[in-house]
Amino acid sequence: MKDSLPGGISIMKQLLTGNEAAAEAAIQAGCKYYYGYPITPQNELINYMSIRMPEVGGAFIQAESEIAAISMVHGSAAAGGRAMTSSSSPGISLKQEGISYLAGSELPCVIVNIQRGGPGLGDISASQADYFQAVKGGGHGDYHTIVLAPCSVQEMADLVYDAFDLADKYRNPVIILGDAQVGQLMEPVEFHKKPKKNLPAKSWALTGAEGRKKNVIKSFYPVKGQLEEFNAHLQRKYRTIEEHEVRYEAINIHKADVILVAYGTSARICKEVVKKSQQYKFRVGMVRPITLWPFPKEIIRKISERVECILTVEMSAGQMVEDVKLAVEGRCPVHFYGRTGGGVPTSLEIIRKIVEIVPDNRAANTLLQLAEVK
Repeated sequence: MKDSLPGGISIMKQLLTGNEAAAEAAIQAGCKYYYGYPITPQNELINYMSIRMPEVGGAFIQAESEIAAISMVHGSAAAGGRAMTSSSSPGISLKQEGISYLAGSELPCVIVNIQRGGPGLGDISASQADYFQAVKGGGHGDYHTIVLAPCSVQEMADLVYDAFDLADKYRNPVIILGDAQVGQLMEPVEFHKKPKKNLPAKSWALTGAEGRKKNVIKSFYPVKGQLEEFNAHLQRKYRTIEEHEVRYEAINIHKADVILVAYGTSARICKEVVKKSQQYKFRVGMVRPITLWPFPKEIIRKISERVECILTVEMSAGQMVEDVKLAVEGRCPVHFYGRTGGGVPTSLEIIRKIVEIVPDNRAANTLLQLAEVK
């Protein structure tokens, strides 16, 4: 593995887009098989892979379609290779049958979705309207993908490293759910070569059966009772993932009256609101889910027992807010603020929403007045 970026630049701290950071992190994590199809706003990722994969002895194929790309991932994953694909919202929709097959075959892989506006072709601006698709399965059958949501270029790289390990650990597809802002934003990023984890051997892989019993990888169970037994096995695995792999960032949650819940680009803006509120002694905290599935419902449940209200902020018409409400179970009011069709919430808009839901709070009104002046 070469310690260089395209053009021979040494890998230390580099100014890269989120798409490029995801691609380089995948290569350093041992990805040897990448299959993709162009679509904006993730094209920097596929372009980067077209340059770097030959340099590391890997396979890069621009497939004839998104369906072909996910099918190629299936084949490489079945052979035990670290495989990856990426796309943006309409392209991920085309991959859904293949993702269900991957989950049903218990094959590890990494899928990057740099979300764009929808529905349909929509536009190429940032969106978070693929939340349901990612965390509720998206394809047919009772299955889950592990879903990781980066909010910076550095985290895009870090979570791609983790995604390959989680995929191998649980024999399960992992989705990196980004958006056009995070994917095309440029920030400094460092690639930290992480020590190899003690992951289970891929004794199940199709590597040839000479000297051993043959392996069978399938998602078809035609004998009565077999499919139900297999689904029970999957559900036990998902419960294990929920028990051990929840990740979130909590900011100022112990002294807050209002808690913001947001991920990705929306979380970056909410962090600014929390910072401003601290300057003017208005008690706002924040929970940023890093794993969208498994969802950090326990910390939100605990917070809901002691705060005045929760405000969920998304670049959608309201999707993650449903999981927040399920976690809260009526313990406190849950409010929502969202922008759709490529609209990105501003800190001023969020502060106005906070004042709307806590109108008698003098500190909140002072914060709004100062924010409007600026």
